[in-house]
Amino acid sequence: MTLFRESWYLMGRLLIILLRQPWYVALTLIQPIIWLVLYGQLFRRVVELPGFRSSSYIDFLTPGIVIMSALFSSGWTGMGVINDLDRGVMDRFLISPVQRTAIILSRLMNLSVITIVQSLILFGLGAILGARYPGGPIGLFVLLLAAILLSMPFGALSIAMSLTVRKEESVIGAVNFVLLPLTFTSPVFMAATLMPGWMRTVAHFNPVNWAVEAGRGALQATASPGAILLRVGLLAALTIASGWIATRAFRSYQQSA
Repeated sequence: MTLFRESWYLMGRLLIILLRQPWYVALTLIQPIIWLVLYGQLFRRVVELPGFRSSSYIDFLTPGIVIMSALFSSGWTGMGVINDLDRGVMDRFLISPVQRTAIILSRLMNLSVITIVQSLILFGLGAILGARYPGGPIGLFVLLLAAILLSMPFGALSIAMSLTVRKEESVIGAVNFVLLPLTFTSPVFMAATLMPGWMRTVAHFNPVNWAVEAGRGALQATASPGAILLRVGLLAALTIASGWIATRAFRSYQQSA
């Protein structure tokens, strides 16, 4: 219980910082909102293509944009770590009695809160634009769960990289290098059935694909519970593995500090 209590208090610090900078959430939402509105209108006729398996592109696009937003928000988690490193906050944590794991866990919990808020805003905008889902509240819950389970491992990896390279420029370059290909080799914007063969193969091993298909399948009530559980399980396993990597990176930082 001590770990979660300490993580909770540290998350409170991060939320206070976030509330003092509400523009951060707004800025991270600008791009996905633009994509949802513009792409939703620009490609609405794509549903007429054979094999698309959806009658409304906004129904198809909204879950993908929610997942994409969670992915990119997670990529910038390490920037807050670098800020703490530069200001000496991290070193003060190291001489305090707080558990080291709590420092990482608090940032992932804070990221989860941001992900939920952003996801609900984007989902609400999709509903305003006409998105309708037979999956109902359960489908929305699965979408939020998939978004969180995607954001946490990439947030942990972002933290690990920040503790390793300790340079903003390196983190920014790595985030763009990794996240953009992951986004465009997943069915965020286009149905997997219409992708080239090699891209479909890559998508099978793409965590973004797991999250998108789990959330979209639950909302549209087109995926079996077993398929959804498998994808959620893969995301959970990735979260655990990434958390371990972040913990190892923190230990390496301690030894070098």
